[in-house]
Amino acid sequence: MLAYLADWRAEIEDALERVLAASGAPPAVSEPIRYSLVAPGKRLRPILALAAAEAVGHLDGTPTADARALAMPAACAVEMIHSYSLVHDDLPAMDNDAWRRGRPTTHVVYGDGLAVLAGDGLLTDAFAVLAADRSPATPAAGRTASPERRLRALGILARAAGSRGMVGGQAIDLAAVGGSATFDAASLEDMHLRKTGALIRAAATMGAVLAGGDDDAVAAIDTYARELGLAFQIIDDILDVEGSNDALGKTAGKDAAAGKPTFPSLHGLAESKALAAACIERAHAALAGCRLQGRLDEIADWSLGRRK
Repeated sequence: MLAYLADWRAEIEDALERVLAASGAPPAVSEPIRYSLVAPGKRLRPILALAAAEAVGHLDGTPTADARALAMPAACAVEMIHSYSLVHDDLPAMDNDAWRRGRPTTHVVYGDGLAVLAGDGLLTDAFAVLAADRSPATPAAGRTASPERRLRALGILARAAGSRGMVGGQAIDLAAVGGSATFDAASLEDMHLRKTGALIRAAATMGAVLAGGDDDAVAAIDTYARELGLAFQIIDDILDVEGSNDALGKTAGKDAAAGKPTFPSLHGLAESKALAAACIERAHAALAGCRLQGRLDEIADWSLGRRK
């Protein structure tokens, strides 16, 4: 991972700790929530929110620390929703996985019922974190986005996480188990733009909105993140074939074993790698067209070359 991303991860994890400390939840559910949320992860989605905020901040001279502070509630909210989705995806009724982020899944440790409730809590609390006038995610001296921008970000996140986005993509994925649904290239792309891509896209777009980006900048980052999200899923599919359990921190080869459609199963490994690279080229072009600077280009290149 790029060196500066470790610093950003530390900022994000500090903010997540503030959110957990302020939750007021009883231990029965706060413990599985904490277990799920602080598990080791790439933190790609919250990092994208911060990077997008910095990129639009460069256009109007907003200091980078101020831009990141404005976007931190979105960064935490999107990571909370991502964590909830992993908890629910791993349940026996869904993907039935016992291993996630390098350790036993939440339902294995706490049982199915508390895993469901922990996911529900993460999903619902995420919107409170984003909506708050003074969010616990925001650093003590950090700036807060206007109510209008927070409302716009809430709409972006709700659409990405809901039935038209991530939930809808997961429903399509469930229907695909064992080859019970017919997939061509377009339907496979549609599933992943919803299941994985929608939340990645929302993360970056919310960061741009909260940091005060104008319509052109927000649209450019939205296009960038759409392409990045699709590339990220293609690489995930490739790593499911080429990776190991230890490297991935989850069970490798499960998609093929379950008969799920993937980019390698439809296109082969070589063509899948070419498709991912083409997505990243389009992501770079979207940023260049709006003269957006910062770390987004580097993050895209890192995502293409990752091995876990």
